[in-house]
Amino acid sequence: MRARRILVTRPAGQATRLCGLLEAAGHEAIPLPAIEILKPADSYRIEALTDTLEDYDMAVFVSVNAVKMGLEFILNQRDWPANTRIATVGASSAEALLPYGLSVDLVPEHQYNSEALLALDELQDMSGQYVVIFRGNGGREVLRDTLLERGADVDYVEVYQRACPTVDAQFMQTLLQPGTLDCITITSNETLQNLYTMAGSAGQPLLVKIPLVVIGPRQATLARELGFVQEPVIAVNASDEAIVAAIQQR
Repeated sequence: MRARRILVTRPAGQATRLCGLLEAAGHEAIPLPAIEILKPADSYRIEALTDTLEDYDMAVFVSVNAVKMGLEFILNQRDWPANTRIATVGASSAEALLPYGLSVDLVPEHQYNSEALLALDELQDMSGQYVVIFRGNGGREVLRDTLLERGADVDYVEVYQRACPTVDAQFMQTLLQPGTLDCITITSNETLQNLYTMAGSAGQPLLVKIPLVVIGPRQATLARELGFVQEPVIAVNASDEAIVAAIQQR
């Protein structure tokens, strides 16, 4: 199999492992963050939550960024309460807990999304349970809405903001020229939308001709809506290993 040039769009500081796996598989990895992680606009909610964290039966972290941004604030103020269980949407978020001396109590085994977490037996009857969800600004409501339907009291805490990075237009135009990239990895709808925006009106007709590897049907649907020519390959889950395996299948 010939070496391929793969554009990796994970946020800055979070692409190293995927790039390493791609290069070990004989490919050339080109990191280009298509999403920027910033501090929350207002720290009031996380400050208030930190003081009352032991009141919650469960804390759910929806991403690696939620783990890092949330725990760096909380653990600078206090220890994690022993009675508050931790759930994560995916394995990478579970692993991100380890440097903080914490471990996950609930995490899906195969698919890494809100639906897979909600399918766990432990989350079917949530009557009388107090749950806090750590996330970025905005996002899907399925996790909160379903837990509410199952009887839980649910609070959100936004511990980071996502933004579209600024990129040089000429650089993007050069990068998107035919034959430069063989594939682009996409790990969220916002990442794909941002990349489309970063390409600009001149680069978008070039971008939509490049094959995509995505981590779920939602990204595949958005790719179709944006006009991507080829049907995206969907990795079996959001892990770096699954993304590399999907690229190998192209």
